[in-house]
Amino acid sequence: MNKMAELLSFLKKEKKTLGSVESMTGGLFASTATSVPGASAVFKGAMVTYSCDVKSALASVDPKLIEEHGVVSVEVAKAMARGGMEKLGADIVISVTGNAGPTAEPGQAGVGQAYFAIATKTKTYAFGHIFNGERNAIREQAVELMCEAIMAVFGQEKDEKFRIRKNS
Repeated sequence: MNKMAELLSFLKKEKKTLGSVESMTGGLFASTATSVPGASAVFKGAMVTYSCDVKSALASVDPKLIEEHGVVSVEVAKAMARGGMEKLGADIVISVTGNAGPTAEPGQAGVGQAYFAIATKTKTYAFGHIFNGERNAIREQAVELMCEAIMAVFGQEKDEKFRIRKNS
């Protein structure tokens, strides 16, 4: 069973719904989720917020937050996940913002740098990760890590690679 199928099966048993707000992955998490038969029992929807103005318009990310911390930051990832909670009505929303490459602008996030957040109705968890590889490999690795992170937050994945910060 692949990671996404395992995640959706677990969430179905827990009677939890899932949504995503994606930048770097460009909807790949949502596409992977909906490729699993029966995903509609769990997956509510997604927002692809690739540009800064769309992050603000759809996910309610304050443009000042992007200006202060950069679009690839833990602060923006958390704001994206919380915005997704408001708009998607899911029990759990995961977000990702990052740079899949192939280039990085001076002073900006390096290739492979990503930040993730998982929001529930009462808490927001966040973490960063640096991936190696070419653009699409980075995006695929990010989706797999997103599945693992949700499982880790809910106690189903025992993996020390996550240093997840919890905010109430």
